[in-house]
Amino acid sequence: MNPLRAVIVAEPGEGAHELLRILGGEAYEVELVHPDQVYTRPAQAPGPDLVLISAALGLRRLSLASLQFAEGGRLPNTLVFPEGDGYALLEACVRAGYEYIAPPYLPGLVRLRLTSCLERGAMTLAADEMSVVASLHEVKRELSIAHQIQAGFLPEAVPVLDDWQIDSRFRPAREVSGDFFDVFELPRCGHVGLVVADVCDKGVPAALFMALIRTLIRHTAQNADEFLLEGQGDQGATSALLEAVAGTNRYLALNHPRQAYFATMFFGMLDPLTGELLYINAGHNPPLLVDGRSGLATQLPLTGPAVGMLPDSDFVVERATLAPGDSLFVYTDGVVEARGPEGDFFGMDRLNAIVQQVARGPRVGASSLNAAVDSGLRKHVGSAEQYDDITMLTACYTATAA
Repeated sequence: MNPLRAVIVAEPGEGAHELLRILGGEAYEVELVHPDQVYTRPAQAPGPDLVLISAALGLRRLSLASLQFAEGGRLPNTLVFPEGDGYALLEACVRAGYEYIAPPYLPGLVRLRLTSCLERGAMTLAADEMSVVASLHEVKRELSIAHQIQAGFLPEAVPVLDDWQIDSRFRPAREVSGDFFDVFELPRCGHVGLVVADVCDKGVPAALFMALIRTLIRHTAQNADEFLLEGQGDQGATSALLEAVAGTNRYLALNHPRQAYFATMFFGMLDPLTGELLYINAGHNPPLLVDGRSGLATQLPLTGPAVGMLPDSDFVVERATLAPGDSLFVYTDGVVEARGPEGDFFGMDRLNAIVQQVARGPRVGASSLNAAVDSGLRKHVGSAEQYDDITMLTACYTATAA
């Protein structure tokens, strides 16, 4: 049996040399290629089974580098890896759909990750062949079942609150999604939990982690609420909020390090009697607090890192206030990163323009705000394929100002 062949595309550095050493130890034929070097395949040799490319190249150079290894119009199994502290670049590559591998580069973990990538590539190749049409029908059936199961993790209905309107929109890009939202009451502290989160990656693996994280967040928050004294209010809500986010983070980081999954998350605790909002923004897109009088939208900043990366991450609870007529609009990156036919993003400018227009209009409400953004998205995307999951959750304070 011929050994597997791997090519590492990177400038010489610690990460590249560590992967070079480990792959050699795993009996790969491995070659280090400089990004500016034109790859020349040895005569009569097949193309590489795996290509590992440094995320430090950026998406454009990374895409060009991978194209030179294509055979018959098919790209090889490609993974990206970080160099130094360039995890922001790695995250951008992952969001663009690339497989990835990240430190620590332990031989066993590297072997599992590469094997998984090769198997996934083989499945994709097999799915393209006519001989597996029957199997594809079975896969579609199972994905349909997975879709139905995942739908059961989303709230069938949101709590009905006096002087509040809460509305959601959820459009997965595939049968199953890594996005989720949740709305639930915490009766002892008198607050309502509002959660929107986005698990890195797509498809079934992300959906499985979505189900796990959603369960952990809700169970931990509600369990903390059960031990509170009646009427503890903000103090109890702060405690439940911190325990839910920090506890979920610890569990994922300590019990699932091999999967290397993480999730961005916004978790808010809303007091429906006062409009006070306690929140943690864990690496998530900044929600918009929309002033019902001026229409101006204020972004709620980050208060901590994404959930599931490091067990001892610090999360800070911040506070905001919604006055009568104000709205809170929470969304995932599938909204602002929705691409039009020419590849241009929907972006924050378009989102802000729609939100402000609705806020200044005569019929302000959670459903009308979500409907306007959704309509704007569909118009922008047009005939282009939906690139990412789209989730929106809006809470509007409908009470009449005193």
